[in-house]
Amino acid sequence: MLLALFVTMLRFLTALLVASLSSVLMAAEIPFYVGTYTKPDGSKGIYRFTLDLESGRLGGGDLAAEAKNPSFLAVHPSGEFLYSANELDGSGGVTAFAINDDGSLKLLNQQSSKGAGACHVWVDGAGKNVLVANYGGGNIAALPIHEDGSIGEATGFVQHTGSSVNPTRQKEPHAHSVYTDGDDRFVYACDLGTDRVYIYKFDSEKGTLAPNEPAAGILAPGSGPRHLAFHPAGGYAYVINELLNTIDVFKHDADTGALDPAQTVDTLPDDFDGTNTTAEIFVHPSGRFLYGSNRGHDSIAVYVINEQTGKLNLVDHTHTGGKAPRNFAIDPTGMWLIAANQQTNDIFVFKIDPATGKLTETGQTAKVGAPVCVLFPPRG
Repeated sequence: MLLALFVTMLRFLTALLVASLSSVLMAAEIPFYVGTYTKPDGSKGIYRFTLDLESGRLGGGDLAAEAKNPSFLAVHPSGEFLYSANELDGSGGVTAFAINDDGSLKLLNQQSSKGAGACHVWVDGAGKNVLVANYGGGNIAALPIHEDGSIGEATGFVQHTGSSVNPTRQKEPHAHSVYTDGDDRFVYACDLGTDRVYIYKFDSEKGTLAPNEPAAGILAPGSGPRHLAFHPAGGYAYVINELLNTIDVFKHDADTGALDPAQTVDTLPDDFDGTNTTAEIFVHPSGRFLYGSNRGHDSIAVYVINEQTGKLNLVDHTHTGGKAPRNFAIDPTGMWLIAANQQTNDIFVFKIDPATGKLTETGQTAKVGAPVCVLFPPRG
């Protein structure tokens, strides 16, 4: 009888140990999503992958949801819902999904983005609104999020006006991205066509946008501001410029919303003489490093951030393994960077050196049609 009891207890402890080890292993593997441009013989929508935080190994790659050109993605702060910009030539759209337990996506609904070419979406910190930038329409909109994660018709809308010096790319406004600050007090919209980062007062409860003073951060003529990243500690904002291949550093006033110019740096090596446009920008979670992508040079530019001034010093350029790195993302732990190469239909994993910020190839890669956005949901 004692032997039987001992065996039973041993089995119980073994099962408990296996369960604990499985939990640890599962915790080391996190999901991420890839938004794409869809084609009949290529991508069909949004794909779900996994990243092993110990090894950098990729897994998954399953179709999470079919959608038409879900080019850019954003996730609700709760981690329960995902939103995509549907980049269409006519009237763009924003689509809401619920994230199922297995990581697949359940369609909730879709609303008009109020403009052509919806190219970027953002969820405010309170999880009450989806903001969308319409490249073709040259405008931005705010759409309310309901309790079930679905979205309502736009409650806020602003039409940009104006142009700039580039005769082919800046004849009219082209809103390329939209963000809230850390307190949801202001909305910032990068407009490639007017060389402005427009600043609006934002009411998260009502989902409305109002003029701010100052009205915008101003960039050099022909810059073509594309995306923006705030420093996690506050005080600074970084704008990557698609047309001049530069990054502008701004001092950020949290009280007034103002962006005051502090520095401009190049994203390319001095000896590069080819054609290039920049794309994505990201500040490392530690606040010590900044990364920007080059399409043409096909690289990630790595900078160290001065802790006292917020200014940038170039560290390195790392080839992304493919062509046209449209987007990249850093996992929440800051250990890995995943680059998405639109023209070669692939993603590559790089390990981040915590001391220098430099990137090292891991050999981990996966195929996915025309990847445009890499998104890590918040960790539970």
